[in-house]
Amino acid sequence: MENMITDEMIEYVAILAKLELSREEREAAKQDMGKMLRYIDKLNELDTSGVEPMSHVFPVENVFREDVVANGDMREDMLTNAPEQKDGSFKVPKTVE
Repeated sequence: MENMITDEMIEYVAILAKLELSREEREAAKQDMGKMLRYIDKLNELDTSGVEPMSHVFPVENVFREDVVANGDMREDMLTNAPEQKDGSFKVPKTVE
């Protein structure tokens, strides 16, 4: 599979990554990609027939918590800082005509 990497592929990947590679860098990238593909080929040789697929490497638990109000209704306290208020809300200048 590593022999499938062409100079055109390296150039295409460089364009996608917005990289300007010298000739030496393109050759090094070609070698690196070849190493990666050899490693993937090696992994494909493993017998995974008894291994159950997983969606995450680590166990995932429900991270949501109950939505509980902790500070209560502090409207009056907040409105004490308002320069102007109307009907229990901040009154602000009109911004859209």
